[in-house]
Amino acid sequence: MEQLLQQYQSVTQNKVMHWFKAGNINDFPKDGGACVKYKSKQIAVYHFARKSAWYACQNLCPHKMEMVLSRGMVGDLSGIPKVACPLHKKTFSLENGENLNGEDYKIATYPVKIENENVYIGFTD
Repeated sequence: MEQLLQQYQSVTQNKVMHWFKAGNINDFPKDGGACVKYKSKQIAVYHFARKSAWYACQNLCPHKMEMVLSRGMVGDLSGIPKVACPLHKKTFSLENGENLNGEDYKIATYPVKIENENVYIGFTD
């Protein structure tokens, strides 16, 4: 299980080496999430339509080790965009992956850009 979790590492905008085309903006639900596959990774992509913002993170919940975060509840905590795992309601920042419940585990996050109505996710590999 730990090996599965280790394949996910956060990427910052300035470290992107490859932009992966995840799909068209219409492929993703407004104010919700969907899952895409990049190599061996499952990536959750969220469209916060009310804020005109997009986020991406690992789909793997680090608590229960289940691929479920794309189906989590999205919202914000004091202005921080977040996702709550549908299994146990632990919440994670979509900006930096921090566990907003104060626990040790966190999630990997990835930069997202929109070009010509297509959604791209940034990776280092």
